[in-house]
Amino acid sequence: MKGKAMRRAIVITVALGGLLTLGACGPDATAPETASTASAVAPSPEQTTSTDPAPSESASVPATPVVEKRTVAERRAIPFATRTVRDATLAKGTTKVVTRGRAGVKTLVYEVTETDGVRTAKRLARQMVTRRPVTRVIAVGTKRVRQCDPNYSGACVPIADDVDCAGGSGNGPAYVRGPVSVVGDDVYGLDRDGDGTACD
Repeated sequence: MKGKAMRRAIVITVALGGLLTLGACGPDATAPETASTASAVAPSPEQTTSTDPAPSESASVPATPVVEKRTVAERRAIPFATRTVRDATLAKGTTKVVTRGRAGVKTLVYEVTETDGVRTAKRLARQMVTRRPVTRVIAVGTKRVRQCDPNYSGACVPIADDVDCAGGSGNGPAYVRGPVSVVGDDVYGLDRDGDGTACD
């Protein structure tokens, strides 16, 4: 038609293979042109394929520790006590063991916790006396014993500053009743006649 410009349409076709096809229609249309769309069309995020490996399921889950509980019994000694008693039948200053002492035994039960084979806790659960201790008894003598001079026999001649025959004229301070045999030295002069027998 006269006086009216001819309209021309341009057709753009996008192929998924990455090529851009340009076409024209109308009187002045030319052959379609094809251009690379590598730089013109960018892939969408949905078309992007990740090459990172998936996380390992076993690496993200920590290993469960192995916890074991058991009871352990331990024995400990209980020391015995010592008690002293007076004994008038024993000479003063002497001692005698009347009852021998014996240690007792105490049993302690513990609850032991082990984690992966390593002891992590120890708790005392209970304790009991398995054997009671026996008290040691020692007797201490209180009896006064006269010490006799070994130079005389037949009667106890005490050891003193001076000894005289009882009932005589001597003034002591100690006395002895005879007869007394002189078996050693007459240190107190008791045998006045020298016959070996004093205070006769």
